[in-house]
Amino acid sequence: MKSVPTLSSAFLHPAGQSLPEPLLALRKQRASALVDMPLPTRKTENWKYSSKYLKLADDMAISLPAEGKGGNSLAVPGYKVVFNNGVMIPEASEYPDLNGIIIQSFSDLDEDDAKAVSLQLGSTLDHDQAQFARVNGARFEDGLFIRLAPGAVLDQPLFVIHETTADASGSAYPRIYVEAGANSQITLVEEYISSGDASALVNTVTEFNLADGANITSIRLNMEGENVQHIGATGVLQQRSSRFESHCVGFGGPLRRHDLQVRLEGEGAETKLNGVVVTQGKQHYDNHTSIDHVAAHCNSEETYRNIAADQSHAIFNGRIHIHQDAQKSNADMNNKNLLLSNGAEIDTKPELEIYADDVKCAHGATIGQLDETSVFYLVSRGIGRRQANVLLTMAFINELVQQIPVEAVRETAQARLNDFFEQTFQEA
Repeated sequence: MKSVPTLSSAFLHPAGQSLPEPLLALRKQRASALVDMPLPTRKTENWKYSSKYLKLADDMAISLPAEGKGGNSLAVPGYKVVFNNGVMIPEASEYPDLNGIIIQSFSDLDEDDAKAVSLQLGSTLDHDQAQFARVNGARFEDGLFIRLAPGAVLDQPLFVIHETTADASGSAYPRIYVEAGANSQITLVEEYISSGDASALVNTVTEFNLADGANITSIRLNMEGENVQHIGATGVLQQRSSRFESHCVGFGGPLRRHDLQVRLEGEGAETKLNGVVVTQGKQHYDNHTSIDHVAAHCNSEETYRNIAADQSHAIFNGRIHIHQDAQKSNADMNNKNLLLSNGAEIDTKPELEIYADDVKCAHGATIGQLDETSVFYLVSRGIGRRQANVLLTMAFINELVQQIPVEAVRETAQARLNDFFEQTFQEA
């Protein structure tokens, strides 16, 4: 019998020691659990379409050194925290010191806060489904801690710029933990970018813990280079009457994976998940989402769109679980997919599990190609065929792009999408 591949021992080497003692102890404890950790294969259900893209060479186990520079991040209309190779760069960051709001790197936490954070890290995630969050838990060099006191409101978006500088092979392990007190509010923008040509792994974890009435908008923009494998996990716990809204825009690469897990644990909680993915060449992108309706009277709405060109591969797996006590739940999931070539592949699997009898739930998925009748109509009105293809393809995702509530992010996403269209339809 063929043995199951396991995580190389090279990834078990200890990381830097600049964290407070409670976080070092947590990291050591979680590293011990990585020994002989099975790597996903095509027989691993939630990795069956993506395991073939995972390439973890031993030289990628080395933690990439942090470089104290701001890099090529977008000009942000708000506050900014910059991380380079998973370590916060204070001199490149600009954020306020406000009453009721703590924004602090893990390495600067005092003993009491570090202990409190160590007890919460990982509590929002099902690590059996987000396996590589365990690796992050054993290897993070630093992180960002955000605490909003009850009623606190951050008046501008907070941009967290994650830069990976891959001048040599290695890995980075960015981590964010957000604790939102009752009726607090924040908009958090995560931007993932890279420079350098060496092979690199970026393994991220972001966690949101929302108290009663808290309101969080999360925007995630993945724009790393072709040399970067990205495996990310986002965990969300929501209490009574809280609201979480997510906008994820992803551009493909050699391996792109994002697990988004939401648990609605308090009555009246609401969540909205939007996602846009485009892939071309031989790129890959895999979104796995999970929404657990644990409490009654909760609402969830999920809309994801994938576009795949050339020989690329996009995957969507969305799961909604209505627990037995989650009566009066409303849940809707919709996934639409567009293939721009015969060589592209999209796999979609919407899942709905219902264990309550008084609910309203719907889910659906479609896969198709551009409608030649619509293309012909536009061409007959004097529009060039290439422009007709661009217009129809943009229309497929524009509704979701326009819902991104931060203009600078919309503009950045639109610029990258225009690049995608330019390359994809250059021969049309």
